[in-house]
Amino acid sequence: MSALEKQLHLGRLPTRPPLPGGGGQSGSKMRMGPGRKRDFSPVLWSQYFESMEDVVVENETGKDTFRIYKSGLEGPVLLLLHGGGHSALSWAVFTSAIISRIQCRIVALDLRGHGETKVRNPEDLSAETMSKDVGNVVEALYGDLPPPIMLIGHSMGGAIAVHTAVANLVPSLLGLCMIDVVEGTAMDALNSMQNFLRSRPKTFKSLENAIEWSVKSGQIRNLESARVSMVGQVKQCEGAASPEGPKAIVEGIIEEEEEEEEDDEGGVSVNKRKKEDDTETKKEHLYTWRIELAKTEKYWDGWFRGLSNLFLSCPTPKLLLLAGVDRLDKDLTIGQMQGKFQMQVLPQCGHAVHEDAPDKVAEAVATFLIRHRFTEPIGGFQCVFPAC
Repeated sequence: MSALEKQLHLGRLPTRPPLPGGGGQSGSKMRMGPGRKRDFSPVLWSQYFESMEDVVVENETGKDTFRIYKSGLEGPVLLLLHGGGHSALSWAVFTSAIISRIQCRIVALDLRGHGETKVRNPEDLSAETMSKDVGNVVEALYGDLPPPIMLIGHSMGGAIAVHTAVANLVPSLLGLCMIDVVEGTAMDALNSMQNFLRSRPKTFKSLENAIEWSVKSGQIRNLESARVSMVGQVKQCEGAASPEGPKAIVEGIIEEEEEEEEDDEGGVSVNKRKKEDDTETKKEHLYTWRIELAKTEKYWDGWFRGLSNLFLSCPTPKLLLLAGVDRLDKDLTIGQMQGKFQMQVLPQCGHAVHEDAPDKVAEAVATFLIRHRFTEPIGGFQCVFPAC
């Protein structure tokens, strides 16, 4: 167990947060009144997944250990691959949503260099290497007789899912799903990616601070998902220790509106308090990103170049989920018109579609699997067939 996980346990984290209004979609935004507090405290993975396991992959040069999170006992396996910089925990809320709709098993994987996965060469994030990792994990889990498996990947994970399928590294593959990754827009975005990465904070004074930033910056638009997902994106800085121990991590529910309107409090000016806060932040700097994405630039082209044609060449049933129809490139537009894959647009989402709208993504994936008779609905789930 990592030091971060120990602190989460020691902090006696709250149980899974209730849905807004006592019901509705898990991806719904929480509406807060003026002056109300929003809870940015982290939530444990165990509120969403049934088990966690470290899968050891051995070869002639040594051992690699891959962290996976699992749920479900029967049905096809949905093997979930996260985007760059994220972790398997980004699938937490989606997992709860899909398990309640269809018979399936979930395996969410921390890819190399991410989350709690430990490999000998974490800097090698080539499409070929990561695809082989996926195949090796499947073989370690299921041996020579793997169950039917659907690969589902977001962003970088979607590209790795396609490369894995094309290389036939999962022999029991029954379906393929890419979430908000298209070759054309991905290649165009690479030019500005370094600027985006430089604009992010390099450190956070607490887990709450990191979760708050992710929501208020729009990286994750769903607070419930951010509270479990961001734990997999950041780590405690080496040699850093909170002056108040684990208590300092789980306390500190952040006001939605800071004390901006108060000009003076006990003779101390707002500007002076801000300077003191800044000084305190510089002293703490407890958390930083688990992976330096800027250093992975040499692999970006290999993830995405030729992706559209690779996706279209896969013989298995395919699903493409997008945050906007404008993301389609020429090859995929033609392929979609020819009926080579099913596409669904989920508007009002950011790039992390499965985190922002986990219920809608679960509904789309469940409908896809039922339409192809890969599984059965449970809990009275009714398929909603999209127009495209």
